[in-house]
Amino acid sequence: MAFDPPEARTGKGRTGLARIVAAASYSRDGLRAAFQNEAAFRQLVALHAVLIPLAFFCPVTPGERALMIAASLISLVVELFNSAIEAVVDRVSAERHPLSKNAKDMGSAAQFIALTMIAAVWGVIFLG
Repeated sequence: MAFDPPEARTGKGRTGLARIVAAASYSRDGLRAAFQNEAAFRQLVALHAVLIPLAFFCPVTPGERALMIAASLISLVVELFNSAIEAVVDRVSAERHPLSKNAKDMGSAAQFIALTMIAAVWGVIFLG
């Protein structure tokens, strides 16, 4: 696996459009890695591939629709952070350690709260 030099990874030395293009490339790589390596991310993408279009067909105000879509996107962001935390913990050591467990459990808890937020947003909008 090839790695870019540190200055390329951090964007140092790049300005303007070159920096934006590099950042977009790293973002694409991160999304690809999450989709290829994380079943939970693929499951959330499938869920939100249904929920986001559904939001456009629901009889709601534009503000409510925006909240419904934002909640879905936040859940994907949280899963990316959760997967990143898990990858770093696994990279540091395969040894079981209470701090490693805490880090992974907290990432999982963050995703649980994000999913609860989706249910709450959709529930409040439709049930009042």
